[in-house]
Amino acid sequence: MILGLDVSTSITGITILDDCGDIVLNEAWDLRKTKSIFEKAEYVRERLLNAASGLTLENIFIEQSLQSFRSGFSSAATLSLLSRFNGVVSWLCFKELGLEPDFLAATSARKECGITVPRGEKAKKVVIQHIIDNVPDVSISYTRYGNPKAGCYDKADSWVIARAGWLICQKKRK
Repeated sequence: MILGLDVSTSITGITILDDCGDIVLNEAWDLRKTKSIFEKAEYVRERLLNAASGLTLENIFIEQSLQSFRSGFSSAATLSLLSRFNGVVSWLCFKELGLEPDFLAATSARKECGITVPRGEKAKKVVIQHIIDNVPDVSISYTRYGNPKAGCYDKADSWVIARAGWLICQKKRK
């Protein structure tokens, strides 16, 4: 089984795929009301242990933290916090689940899954549309204004990471 994580300090997405690549679990953990990074880590630790309970995980894949600035996006402080939290969650995976995680860049994971983001398009919208069209086991719910609810993008992104990890593992087995 493969565990895929889209780690964030606001909402963390998790997907577990079985050996056939089918979804066992696809959730979003809302951390927005938890203030301290340590409380957020404990929240994730408890849910990781619960999600993995009774399962035999073989690999963990985590979306790699952003490595550089892009105008109009996250500040240095935000990138630093996200990177630290990604490291904490990575350590929790190793310590609590006994597996050293592999890290995938979002662009590489999308490419591995056959998701192409046209120039000028927002990747999140392209990914969510791919999920809607191709992955019925990931539930997408909407606000009254027709926008995906909080957590839906994170669930979709965690599926992309898990699926890319699963595909990579399949290639290695051949």
